[in-house]
Amino acid sequence: MEPHENTGHPRRWAILGVLVISLLVVVLDNTILNVALRTLADPVHGLGASQGELEWAINSYTLVFAGLLFTFGVLGDRLGRRRFLILGLALFGLASLLSAYAQDPAQLIAARALMGVGGAAIMPVTLSIISNVFDPRERAKAIGVWAGAVGLAVAIGPVLGGALLEHYWWGSVFLINVPVVVLGVVLVAVLVPESRDPSPGRVDLLGVLLSVVGLVALTYGIIDGGEHGFGRPQVWVAIVGGLAVLGWFVAHELRSDHPSLDVRLFRVPRFAAPVALVGLVFFAAMGVMFFGAFYLQLVRGYSPLESGLLFLPFAAAQLIFAPRSAAMVRRYGGRTVAAVGLLLTTIALAAFVFIDADTPIWIFSALGFVQGAGMANIMPPATESIMSALPREKAGVGSAVSNTIRQVAGALGVAVLGSVLSAVYRDQVAPAVAALPAPVRDAARESVSGAYAVADRLGPAAPRLIDAANDSFVSAMHWAAGISALVAALGMVIVLRWMPGRPVVAPDAAPATERELAGTA
Repeated sequence: MEPHENTGHPRRWAILGVLVISLLVVVLDNTILNVALRTLADPVHGLGASQGELEWAINSYTLVFAGLLFTFGVLGDRLGRRRFLILGLALFGLASLLSAYAQDPAQLIAARALMGVGGAAIMPVTLSIISNVFDPRERAKAIGVWAGAVGLAVAIGPVLGGALLEHYWWGSVFLINVPVVVLGVVLVAVLVPESRDPSPGRVDLLGVLLSVVGLVALTYGIIDGGEHGFGRPQVWVAIVGGLAVLGWFVAHELRSDHPSLDVRLFRVPRFAAPVALVGLVFFAAMGVMFFGAFYLQLVRGYSPLESGLLFLPFAAAQLIFAPRSAAMVRRYGGRTVAAVGLLLTTIALAAFVFIDADTPIWIFSALGFVQGAGMANIMPPATESIMSALPREKAGVGSAVSNTIRQVAGALGVAVLGSVLSAVYRDQVAPAVAALPAPVRDAARESVSGAYAVADRLGPAAPRLIDAANDSFVSAMHWAAGISALVAALGMVIVLRWMPGRPVVAPDAAPATERELAGTA
């Protein structure tokens, strides 16, 4: 039998390089700001931002980004993916410039929200363009490179941010985006072909509106609960209200004759199982990265730059294994590869339960490498399974669903595991701070960073408080790591029960059929 003709674009690998550049700035910005928070709080060298203003400098980006991902994925399919990518890059570059030269915290928060708009336009179309320029037989390999770039950006954000802050002012962590964006716009305009859904039909205005309102409310509730506790009524009003609106969205999509998302896809195992898997993995992983940064900088005393460097093995594993995952899937099947990846991830997360204040630091980095290797063999087959369930012209929808789940699950992981961390820390440290004066006691009991701030004013009693705070934080970290490992293990059940095995590699790899959508397959 003659080999099938490759239906991919002649410049597809160069296009992939451009998409990776576009993706890097968006994902970097999720992590690079974290290392600049202390500087931004400084009234002399920063903006004198309060704790609440610092939280919103991060959350305004996340909130807008998560709320618009799905909508922009759908609109990119309709209006043109290259057009949306260029528009998103231009907005992201302008907002980065405004962030770098913000004169007060309010300006920074507003500029960060605008960066979220640009990022939401960029992220889903990068993946949908990959689906359109690559032959189905090469798409899995390309998605592996794409996933490796995501992992790399997550890990090098703190390294790059720390290096810039050691030599330049705080605005440099935003200004670095501008030349990359300019280069990206030029390369996209020259290399990336335009593509869109040839038969888009009418715009589902109500569905789009419901998705934005529901996702913003849900994300806000998760973030606010994580920052200030889940015991307040307004947190649950936002979370329950967001879920209710998303439920309305699902009901509307089922009745609509021109839905923005065919929710019947969630009855198809090769779409629904990897979507759930992506959510569980990012819930667990982002929670671990959250407490890992505090562990390295406070308990172990490393600088932001040194802490970022210790996360590099995670990035190295992503770069090494993610591009090779497609070959592993072809040989062993997606179910087997994802199951092994989950096993490695679960082992790495569970091993953090045994990390303490004196553990040799190379063990921390080695566990990061194992976790990175595991995730590198989860995300590409999961993403490929999601994208293959849809026809090429609807690629933006699959990309938007995948990225939205990842973003919301990551925020939920930080919020929930951060709440567990705080609750266990407060319980464990309480006896050690009971004799301190009330205002100081409350600060030391609130967080390990608060305990360090109090210790600076305690004189000879400081070492005792620091030891107690470190021990309490490590104990809390063990609880959070154990929950993360259990969440990852739950993903194993989903993979073994519902994840598809060997992939469909024909050039016309079939999207979900009506029979599958009806739930009878």
